[in-house]
Amino acid sequence: MPFYNPDNRLGAIFGDRKFPLKSGNNVIKSAKIFPTFNRYRREFRERHHIPGSKKITMENQNNETLIRPDRLFEVSWEVCNKVGGIHTVVATKAQTMVEALGNRYITIGPDIHRENDNTEFEEDTGLLAEWKQMVYSEGIRIRIGRWNVNGRPITILVDFSSFFNKKDDILKALWESYKVDSISGQWDYIEPVLFGYAAGKVIESYCNMFCTPNEMPVAHFHEWMTSSGGLYLRQHAPYTATVFSTHATVVGRSIAGNGIPLYRQLPDLNADDLARQFNIVAKHSLEKIAAANHDCFCTVSDITARECRYLLGREPDEVTPNGFEDDFVWQGAMFDRKRAEARRLLISVAEACLGHTFDREPLIVGTSGRYEFHNKGIDVFLESLKRLASERQEREILAYIMVPAGNNGPRKELAAHLADPSVPVGTASLPYVTHHLTSPEWDPIVRSVEGSSLTEAESRVKLIFVPSYLDGQDGIFNVDYYELLVGMDATVFASYYEPWGYTPLESVAFSVPTITTSLAGFGLWVADHLPQTQGVTVIRRTDDNDAEVIDEIARAIEGYAAMDAERYEAARHSACETAQTALWQNLVVYYWQAYDKALRAAGGRSKRTVYDSGAHTEQVNFVKQQLVSSRPTWTRLIVEVSLPERLRPLEILSKNLWWSWASGAREMFEYIDAPLWEKCNRNPIAFLDQLNVRRLQELERDDAFLARMDAVYADFQRYMSGKERRQSPRIAYFSMEYGLHSSLKIYSGGLGILAGDYLKEASDKNVPMVGVGLLYRYGYFTQRLSANGAQEAGYEAQDFNKLPITPVRDDMGNWCSVRISFPGRYVTARIWKCDVGRTELYLLDTDHDLNLVEDRSITHYLYGGDLENRFRQEILLGVGGIRALDKLGIQSDIFHCNEGHAAFIGIERINRLIERHKLSFSEALEVVRSSSLFTTHTPVPAGHDAFPESMLRQYMSHYPDRLGITWEQFINLGKTKPNDASEKFSMSVLASNMSQEINGVSWLHGQVSKEILGGIWPGYFHDELHIGYVTNGVHFPTWTASSMRRMYAEYFPEGFSGEQYDIEAWQKAREIPDERFWQTRMEQKAKLIKNIRHYYLAPEQSNMTSPQGMVKIIESFDRDALTIGFARRFATYKRANLLFTDLARLSAIVNNPERPVRFVFAGKAHPNDIPGQELIKRIIEVSAMPEFTGKIMFLANYDMDIARRMVQGVDVWLNTPTRPQEASGTSGMKAAMNGVMQFSVLDGWWVEGYRKGAGWALPMKRTYEDPRYQDELDAALLYRTIEEEIVPLYYDRGEDGIPHGWVAAMKSCVADIAANFTTNRMLTDYQERYYSKLWARTLEMRKDDYDMARRIAAWKRRVSAAWDKVRIVSVQQFDVGREAIMVNTPYRIEAVVDVDGLDAQDIGVELIIADQIEPDSQVRILDRMDLNVTETDGSLVRYAVNSIPTFPGSFDVAIRVYPKNDLLPHRMDFALVKWA
Repeated sequence: MPFYNPDNRLGAIFGDRKFPLKSGNNVIKSAKIFPTFNRYRREFRERHHIPGSKKITMENQNNETLIRPDRLFEVSWEVCNKVGGIHTVVATKAQTMVEALGNRYITIGPDIHRENDNTEFEEDTGLLAEWKQMVYSEGIRIRIGRWNVNGRPITILVDFSSFFNKKDDILKALWESYKVDSISGQWDYIEPVLFGYAAGKVIESYCNMFCTPNEMPVAHFHEWMTSSGGLYLRQHAPYTATVFSTHATVVGRSIAGNGIPLYRQLPDLNADDLARQFNIVAKHSLEKIAAANHDCFCTVSDITARECRYLLGREPDEVTPNGFEDDFVWQGAMFDRKRAEARRLLISVAEACLGHTFDREPLIVGTSGRYEFHNKGIDVFLESLKRLASERQEREILAYIMVPAGNNGPRKELAAHLADPSVPVGTASLPYVTHHLTSPEWDPIVRSVEGSSLTEAESRVKLIFVPSYLDGQDGIFNVDYYELLVGMDATVFASYYEPWGYTPLESVAFSVPTITTSLAGFGLWVADHLPQTQGVTVIRRTDDNDAEVIDEIARAIEGYAAMDAERYEAARHSACETAQTALWQNLVVYYWQAYDKALRAAGGRSKRTVYDSGAHTEQVNFVKQQLVSSRPTWTRLIVEVSLPERLRPLEILSKNLWWSWASGAREMFEYIDAPLWEKCNRNPIAFLDQLNVRRLQELERDDAFLARMDAVYADFQRYMSGKERRQSPRIAYFSMEYGLHSSLKIYSGGLGILAGDYLKEASDKNVPMVGVGLLYRYGYFTQRLSANGAQEAGYEAQDFNKLPITPVRDDMGNWCSVRISFPGRYVTARIWKCDVGRTELYLLDTDHDLNLVEDRSITHYLYGGDLENRFRQEILLGVGGIRALDKLGIQSDIFHCNEGHAAFIGIERINRLIERHKLSFSEALEVVRSSSLFTTHTPVPAGHDAFPESMLRQYMSHYPDRLGITWEQFINLGKTKPNDASEKFSMSVLASNMSQEINGVSWLHGQVSKEILGGIWPGYFHDELHIGYVTNGVHFPTWTASSMRRMYAEYFPEGFSGEQYDIEAWQKAREIPDERFWQTRMEQKAKLIKNIRHYYLAPEQSNMTSPQGMVKIIESFDRDALTIGFARRFATYKRANLLFTDLARLSAIVNNPERPVRFVFAGKAHPNDIPGQELIKRIIEVSAMPEFTGKIMFLANYDMDIARRMVQGVDVWLNTPTRPQEASGTSGMKAAMNGVMQFSVLDGWWVEGYRKGAGWALPMKRTYEDPRYQDELDAALLYRTIEEEIVPLYYDRGEDGIPHGWVAAMKSCVADIAANFTTNRMLTDYQERYYSKLWARTLEMRKDDYDMARRIAAWKRRVSAAWDKVRIVSVQQFDVGREAIMVNTPYRIEAVVDVDGLDAQDIGVELIIADQIEPDSQVRILDRMDLNVTETDGSLVRYAVNSIPTFPGSFDVAIRVYPKNDLLPHRMDFALVKWA
């Protein structure tokens, strides 16, 4: 038989010379006589100077001694990151290099595999630890460890995300230094460039630290994706020799990938023009310049060398064939057993799929690799199988195509049958496919096979398509690829474009003969070096000889099927020997030659000497090593106090916040030592720690106290025993802050206090809820005010030992924690538990010695730090929160996201569903949405957290791969305008896309939220959006004064004593005698005044007021004066300065000798909110004026304790926000619980809460667009209301000195307002409006292994794929130009829609009737009428309805087309829209 002439190999392929063949035979295969393997190895070594002795190893082809590098850095995107064949090159070569260089050989790869899913990398935190710290100080994140491959080389994984914000400077430098044209480069170009650049800096830093002046390091960069590192080193570390290897040119891949003939016309191609055509200018420019500017340029085969010559304009300096190691191949009896098992498995799966039993052992032939239908030769392989199927084969042939494709998991009935053969397989539309393809109608293999002879029952050629990664977890085979490959009889890799090709090499390593082509680098290498091998058939392939290739593949397969056992064993033996020849020990010499060339070139460039730079380098090394100082390793201990056994209930009670709203428990602690209780800020843990032994001994002997303690403890135990009665659904509640008690400083304002109240109410109502949040070391800032009123922020560290929290430990006593991958490192968050009655709150804490200093600070401050730290906190809350629940084995049914901060819970839940249940992203999204509720609290667009895309890339670039989506799809989850690069990633938009239900926190805020978030669903109008509302409430036991609660309990205990409040019972508040009500209120007011006086005498207030002024303040405040309170977060929209618009009028109000008025202010402005701080400063300035001293006061360092005292003690609660920017405003509700009436703008909750005669209101509507005019008007109304309504009512006293009209109004406030704004009512609303709905849908979603989710996702994919082709062909509706439209007259409305492949039922058509639409006004929908299907003609569907106008007037009408499916929860769930 003829064989391939290696001297003419390129001419044969590319048409430069005539190919010497006999009688048209295109098969390049072996002679019949096969010499021994040893002879082959000897001849090969002699011909190619492969090391048979040390002398040859150290000499090049010119007999010059090879220079071997002192250190070698090998950089690849595929180090510890398997993408393709380069991974195999570097991974298998590593052992040989480690044997030669030891720890002076270092591999460098990208740190893109996070979250413990990089099984190839084993981090060693002690390895090069001091240098790593120095690299960290330079702003580069790296992890150092070992690559889990043979040789276990030292490996550095570089996180390049820290360079995202420097990308423009880096790209600019590449242009200025080398003219690399990066202007058109997208992120798939930018990320590799940044990685290469970062790798270059790492190498530079390492060499500066460790290399002596005379050492000769080499840095080897694989592919254009790392080449920016070599260019960096050439400028900044010229003494480092650089090698650049291209394994396939960018332009060459693009030509082949686009189906354009490559080889014959290669010399005539203009690579630059083609790069523009394919939009790869940046990649091509970098690759071309890298080839010209490295010390040695290499490629892997003669095929790619020719590509480089014509497409990059440079001949490679060295061709370095890819070797490999065969250590993954079993030996001896194990090999035979594995082969037998593989054959049984391959045959049994085929028989189960096809319902066919093979009459004898079939010939098993297969192909595998990436799914490139043409380039990998899958097309010609299938055609050859069809040809064989059309012929009568004596021996049956079983062909396997194993290429990963989009799939929705294994065929369940097939998997069940394989596990239990008694289970029937059933019928399948594509029986030859083992997994459910995502889009079978577009799959090239399916399109090729369907209707062909391969699907005929009588065919002797059977095909099985496995569209899954064979990683041992595919669901059908559940073994690795090699465990199937070993059982095959032959493989086919008929590549059209294959720079090298490891898959045929793997095949022959397992003694499986393979068929490949001359267009594969491996095939060309075999034809050149081993032309007589029987184990590899190399078929000549060109741009246009597919018919010949198909025929030769068929003949080759036929030949294997016809072989007797002896001939086949000879072929297998030959295949094995071919693999042995390609081992690295034989091929590594080419790399030593490349490194030699690089070192010689670098030496000529740098010419370093010890005198001119060596001493300098040594000095730099010395200085840098001194900069990396050793630091002590601190271990934090937690030592706990132990009380006497008899008093142990005190300890138990102190660690559950139930005491904070159980008045009996609070009074019990106060009884023990009232002054100490106040000194400890009513923190029972700190309080018990400071009790002296004598007092504890007294308590043990105090029978009255012990009886009191036992009673309180018994109440607590009865309360906690109710947990056993909890019923599903179980709710997981996520919030950035929780206001539970002033001693636990993990809150800042209304959002946190609302969340804290909600957990308390869940406990009282016995709702199975678990909270998740963060544990802040410093919490929110402590406020101090200077003499001129400037706010000064201070931070006081919390002592966690003194807080009602405990570490969560596992069964072994270890502190439970979760890990999250951040750029270049892992962050560990420890889990603490806070018991809130019957509700558990789990808090994550990063401030411990397992983390870097910068990561410890993640949980230092609430809303502190920069934007990046805020982003870290939100990742920790969302991702870490879900992991914490999972770690603790807590199963939740509904996930409630309290504000957008925690929106990443949806992403992490999807990730886990994909991992554990093998759902696709779209299927997992359906499951997550069905159980998610998003509550937004923010009334202005600017208040919604949004982050730049670069920040997401830095921290979450690994998530799209884990989710099975693209980066664009991932980033669009947080955008209202997909693919808009200028739009930031909004956490509220993400939360909306992750949640089936969305709500605002008052009726008005629900309307405002529709405006803010409405852009997510552009096809629907404001009135149609599914955003609802649940008006906030407050926890009645927490905020109502004990004396008021006792009074209420005497008259309407049923109103608030059970798990479900009786709102009607609160009307009995009117029955409370006026004297009793008034006296109780005055007691609370007296307590407030006492605390204000105490507050002003505190040392921290001394800088605000002179002693004389302090005395005046203390003396001027008495309980008879009408007292108005204003306390909240100070933001400009709160308009705290509205009261000071007219100081003369205000002075008259406060200085009225007979009817004085006092104003008490409190609140904080965020440290970065300068306008808010100016408001505080203005209040201080006014309060210091002589006419206002003692009449207007500001209480600094506002917290829950001050808030509680104020809402319980003032007479009127003032609220003056800019409309409609108050989302809810719970402070007024707290006041109402205590009979304190509210005077507020009709905004937030007050729109619903206001009752005439029980409070006062400024109008809801704005009068002026100019805010200055509106402020003047509101101030005038404010003064008038105080002067003419509030003051007279308060001071209108009866003969008994009681203002009966005022008391009646307070009773109405309690009966009509307070009753409706408790968290008890609020939680009931959530249960009825959202939780029950979500729970029902969640149960449906979970059935039958998420069958409903799979069906909805499949339907959405089908509709989405066809939606662009859906078109409205014609419309018939009202025609006012032709006739007058009359009331009670039927009109025919019709629309003809081309559904193009969809079913008529998939499309909904409706008539929208709206009020006449005015410019710049909202569309108000009056009616919607569905059009029904009346006729179908092919893809054309006619929809019609008779519309009868019932009201006269001017209206606007339109016809809307939308996807329709009864399984959707609402229309916004799939908001595609077309308008007629």
